[in-house]
Amino acid sequence: MNLIKSSSPGYKNGNFNPKKMQIKSAEFVVSNTDVDKCPKDRLPEYAFIGRSNVGKSSLINMLMQRKHLAKTSGRPGKTQLINHFIINKNWYLVDLPGYGYARVSKSNKKVFQKFITQYFKNRQQLVLAFVLIDSRLEPQIIDLEFMEWLSENQIPFSIIFTKSDKLKPNALKRNIEAYSIKMLESWEEMPHYFISSSSKGTGRDGLLNYIADVNLQVNDL
Repeated sequence: MNLIKSSSPGYKNGNFNPKKMQIKSAEFVVSNTDVDKCPKDRLPEYAFIGRSNVGKSSLINMLMQRKHLAKTSGRPGKTQLINHFIINKNWYLVDLPGYGYARVSKSNKKVFQKFITQYFKNRQQLVLAFVLIDSRLEPQIIDLEFMEWLSENQIPFSIIFTKSDKLKPNALKRNIEAYSIKMLESWEEMPHYFISSSSKGTGRDGLLNYIADVNLQVNDL
């Protein structure tokens, strides 16, 4: 599917604000490592991915307002499968394994890399990827390389800067500007991004509104 353009107007920095999406239902559907066994229907999918320990499960639970929808753990690397959740009966949230965690064995890393690559390259229902980045850190090579790979394979994505509550506003602004400067070395413009905090609920409305509007675009095609 891959229908949303990364340069679509109105979303810069997550400021687009259509009618708020209400989460009426969020249900687990299936987990697997085989893209061919993912749901067969044509509902749009939004994939969430990032380095391990970036706070992905907590973010998903915050967005859906479900404490235990995605499994959280004090041990990074807990998500090791492609996890599909159907939201409001009309779109899928896809929770993908994290990358870049040293304690995961090399063999497991190869397995993860293989089925994640297959998912992004072969999953026609994928509309957009959300790449999660820890806002406390300076630009990480592994994140930059992954986003470059998405771009090279023409996979639309947006960035979510997580854990914004862990920084003072000036430090947060400075870290995001550092990412922007680094990415503009090889990109024409900074990809659209959102600022989030799972504990504070920051960014929830902007992210859900964004997905709601993209769904409308997809349904109109």
